[in-house]
Order: sequence, then structure tokens, then C-alpha cells
Amino acid sequence: MGLILDSSVVIAAERRGETPTQLVEQAIHLAGNQEAALSSVGLTELVHGIYRATTPQMSFRRQSFIDELRIALTVYPYTEETALLAGRIDGEQTARGTIIPFSDLLVGATALSLGYSILTSNARHFRLIPGLNVILL
Repeated sequence: MGLILDSSVVIAAERRGETPTQLVEQAIHLAGNQEAALSSVGLTELVHGIYRATTPQMSFRRQSFIDELRIALTVYPYTEETALLAGRIDGEQTARGTIIPFSDLLVGATALSLGYSILTSNARHFRLIPGLNVILL
């Protein structure tokens, strides 16, 4: 059991001026002392933010935050198993008329394939993934 941190949680912590250590401690406390981790898709979303920064200082701050977070947490890859699971979920949900944004689908499928929960500050899309335990921060 563990907990995948959604990029929304990481971005909010960085904007509030928290340290990666504080974020990890908070996540572990909320999850009942389980492992906290990132998905590779979520990491992609975070790196995207580095290059969208409007100042060099903001870019540096984001890069430093993510670098420190990568040291503290495991980053789980998007695997073949995860791809098969995400494809099934997407097909089934689309057939029901439910559309899940692609990056949230991939992050959620990563968590689900590991038997992990997702910690997010935007649960709307993750709650559309059957069987995924969503923890709102």
C-alpha cells in the first residue's frame, strides 16, 4: 500500500513555500504511514511547469523543489501493465459517456496498478476511475 502524489498537491505545496520534506511528511501522515511516491506521468506534468515559469527565479525554485522531491520519493514508471489497465478503464468509461482527462487517467492507472491511493487537491477526475481510492488534500 502507498500513495501517489498528484501534481496538484506538489504544485500547491511549492506555491505555499513548503519544503519537499514537509510535503512528504504531510502525505505520509494523511496516508497512515504508507509510502508516498510520484508517477512518471505526474513528474512530466511538474517538469512542464519549470519551462512555463515566467521568471528565471521561478524556474529555478521549481527545478530545485522537484529535484529534492525526486531524491525523497520513488518515481514509478508508466508500464505495459499500466497501459493495459488505463486503456481498459478509458474504453469502459468512454462507452458510458464518462471522459477522464488523459494525464489524470494515466496517473490514476499507475496508482491503481500498484494498489496505491492518490493524494490530490482536485479529486473530480480521479473519482471517475473505478476502484481508485482518492484522498483529498
